[in-house]
Amino acid sequence: MDGADEARSLASLLCELKNRAGVSYAALARATFTTSSSLHRYCRGESVPRDYAVVAALAKECGATPHELTELLRLWTAATAGPQDASATAPGQEPAAAQERPAPARPAADPQRPGARVLAGAAVCLVMLLLLSSAGTPPPSASPGAPAAPSTRAASAGPGDRWTWAPYPVAPSVFGVTMNSNTGTMPSFHVGSVRFWDSGTRWADLEPLRGTFDWANLDRLVAAAQRTHRDSLFTFGGTPSWAAPRGHKSLYHDGARTAPPDRLADWDAFVAALAARYRGRISAYELWDTVNDRHFYSGSVHTMADMVRRASRIIKRTDPDAILVCPSMGHLHEAAGLRFLRDFATADGYQTCDVGGVKTLQRPAERPPETLTAELAGVNRVLHNAGAGVRLWITGPDFDVTYQPGLTGRPARDYAVRFFLMALYAMDQGVQRAYFYNWGGTKIPVVLQVEGEPPSPAALAVDRLQRWLAGARIHGCGHGSAAGLPGNVYTCTFLGPGRGEPFAIRWTDTGTAAMPAGPGAYRLYRLDGSATRLTPGAGLRLTGAPVLINGTTA
Repeated sequence: MDGADEARSLASLLCELKNRAGVSYAALARATFTTSSSLHRYCRGESVPRDYAVVAALAKECGATPHELTELLRLWTAATAGPQDASATAPGQEPAAAQERPAPARPAADPQRPGARVLAGAAVCLVMLLLLSSAGTPPPSASPGAPAAPSTRAASAGPGDRWTWAPYPVAPSVFGVTMNSNTGTMPSFHVGSVRFWDSGTRWADLEPLRGTFDWANLDRLVAAAQRTHRDSLFTFGGTPSWAAPRGHKSLYHDGARTAPPDRLADWDAFVAALAARYRGRISAYELWDTVNDRHFYSGSVHTMADMVRRASRIIKRTDPDAILVCPSMGHLHEAAGLRFLRDFATADGYQTCDVGGVKTLQRPAERPPETLTAELAGVNRVLHNAGAGVRLWITGPDFDVTYQPGLTGRPARDYAVRFFLMALYAMDQGVQRAYFYNWGGTKIPVVLQVEGEPPSPAALAVDRLQRWLAGARIHGCGHGSAAGLPGNVYTCTFLGPGRGEPFAIRWTDTGTAAMPAGPGAYRLYRLDGSATRLTPGAGLRLTGAPVLINGTTA
C-alpha cells in the first residue's frame, strides 16, 4: 500500500472533526499557524501536511478524543511514509542502500517542504493533547504548535535529565551548515540543509542600488541546493548604504549598515522581489541575523518587530509554503541578550513567525556542546514569561566565534558530532534544526570542509552520524542519574528502520565513564567505522567520542 488509502482516511477524519466542532477554516488557520487554503486542501484530501504538528493543532481546536488523536497519528504516519526499503539493516551498518537518496518531489499544492520541518513538534503536540484530554491540565505553552515539556520528564529525578516521546523520524534537515562560499559548490558529505549568510547574499550585496538587483550569487547557491536535494535558509541582514546612509557601518566589507532602512517601503520592496524570484525554491527565511547585537542591528526592538510583520505578510502572500524564522538572537548567556529577546516577544514579534532563531555560545575549548541546554532553559523561561511559545532553530554561534581557539583531530571530530547530537537532545526544549558554522571557510574553531578540499575528519564523523540515523526514529534522551547513567554520560535512544530495532548513542561530556552495556546490547560502532561484538554482561568504557550500541533500549 502506498499510503493513498490512509491519506483519504486522514482527510475524511479531519473534515469530520472540523464539521463536528463547527469551527471556520479562518479560525483554524489562525490557531494552527497555516492558511485557510491549506486546510481546505487537507480536508479535501488534495495534500497531506508534512508536519504532524499541524494535524495535532487542528485536532486540539476541534476537540479530538484520545482515540481520534491516536488514529490521526497512525493515518498521518502511513500517508507520509515512503516505500519501505527491503534492504534496511541494523543501525550502524552501512550498506549501499544507506547512501543519501534524492528527496521526493514536493506535490505542487503541499504547504510543507519535504524535510523542512522537523517532526519534534508532532510528538510533543500528541503527548500534550493526550494529557489535556485525560487529565484536564493545560499545556504550558501559550501558542498552538509551540514546544511543550514531554510527559515523562521527572521533575525530582535528581541530578541529570531525561525525556521520552513516542518515536518520531529524525529528519535530514536537522543537520545544517552555514555557507561561507558564493560559488554554488555544496558540501561533499551528508548535510540536509544549507544556510546562506557569509556567501555574498546580504541585502547590500543583492540590491547595491535602489531597484537594481544582482542575484548571481544567490542564484548559484539556490540552484545547487535544489540540485542536491537540500533545504535552503536565506538570512536577511546588511542594510544597503543607500537605504540608511547615516546608519552605522557593519563589520562587513560590503558597506552594509546595521540600522534599519530609513524608509520601510524599501524593505518591503526588497522582500517582495526576493520572495517572488525564489518562490518554491528557497525553503525558509531567517528575518535578520543576530538582531540583538549592535554589530548586526542597531535599530529599536519595535522597528524590527514591525519589519518582521511586514516581511511575513509579503512572503506568505507570495510563497505560502515558506517557513519564516524570526530574527536570530545571540548573547543568550547575558542579561542584555535575554532582555532584547523578552522585549521582542512582548512586542508580539513572534506572532507571525513559524520558528525562532537562536545563536549559541561556541567556545569549544571551554564550553562543550552540552552547555547548550542551560542557554535554552533561559530562552524558554523568557519566552514562557512573555507568553510566546515558539519552536527554535539554532542558526549559528555568537559573532565572536572566529576568534575562538581552534580544535583539531579527535577533539574537533567529537565536538562536531556532539553539536548535532545535542540539537537532538534539546528537541524537548523546542529545537528543531541546527546549522554548524560554517562550511567552506577556515577562520573557525572546527573546520568541516575547506572548499576545494576533502572533508575533514570532523565532517566525515558528522556524515557517519547521519548514516547511523538514516531512517531512524528518536525515542528519548537523557543524562546522569535521572536516566540511570553515570553523571557525565549522555544518551539518546532510537528505533532503527525496518523492524525498528532499538539502539542508543552514548558519550561523555567530560572524562570517561564505565558502565554495563545492558542485557540486550550485542554490537558497538565507533565514529572511525570500527565495530566490536558485545557479549552478555559486557562493560563499556565511554569517552567524549559518541558510540552506537545496537540492542540498547534505555
